[in-house]
Amino acid sequence: MPRVEEQASGERRFRKVTARCGLAARGVLYVLVGILAVRIAFGDGGKEADRQGALQELGGTPFGVVLIWAVGLGFVCMALWCLSEVVFGAAGPKGDEPLQRLASTSRCLFYAVVAYSVFAFSAGGGRSGDEQSRDVTAKALGLPAGQWLVGAAGLGIGIAGVVIAVQAARRTFRKDLAMVGVTTPWRKAVDFLGVSGGTARGSVFAAVGGFVVYAALRYDPAQAKGLDDTLRSFTRTSAGPWLLVAVSVGLVLFGLFSWALARWHKV
Repeated sequence: MPRVEEQASGERRFRKVTARCGLAARGVLYVLVGILAVRIAFGDGGKEADRQGALQELGGTPFGVVLIWAVGLGFVCMALWCLSEVVFGAAGPKGDEPLQRLASTSRCLFYAVVAYSVFAFSAGGGRSGDEQSRDVTAKALGLPAGQWLVGAAGLGIGIAGVVIAVQAARRTFRKDLAMVGVTTPWRKAVDFLGVSGGTARGSVFAAVGGFVVYAALRYDPAQAKGLDDTLRSFTRTSAGPWLLVAVSVGLVLFGLFSWALARWHKV
């Protein structure tokens, strides 16, 4: 019996460490991407507002290589945390449900790819998100029924974005927070970060998905956009650069929310 309890305690410690490191790394990238996007809105379009641009920003700081590797290891931790949810179930009463395990599997694969891209960048490789998006779309369109596959993928990304935004507005993230004993001002601050940041993140995902669907309809991979091109497209709306400013600030807030999750997320 003590051995079982010891194993359970070790599993909880593993989850806690991987979750906190992973969420902290995610927060770093979102804050940096948001800052780069704000610069673009005000006419400074030097660096791309995506993962590559954020890593370039980190690389230009003292101990830049160390910081980039720390972020990469953070995303490895994020993938491992999601993998632990696949194997053992997520925290909460519905953590063992097949749908929850499927969602954790998807997140595990996604963060594993992100971690790989960070390490590829540190080794001097890697391309911008826009280039990757166009290349993947072009290859997918070349497959049998490729147009349908790309359209379905874009629709899935768009729907995911809408779900993220709706869940943020409904504050469903509260069920994942362990904030017993935390003062009301802190709770309100985390609520604000979760709603505003999650809504901005969801809107970006929805826009990316919309461009992928458009690329499928036009049978033109050049119409697919990565994060940077998607954010820049907001400046071409009737709201002008101010829409991009609003979304960019929202992404920074989501980064801060990720740091709050690193502190208070249930694991």
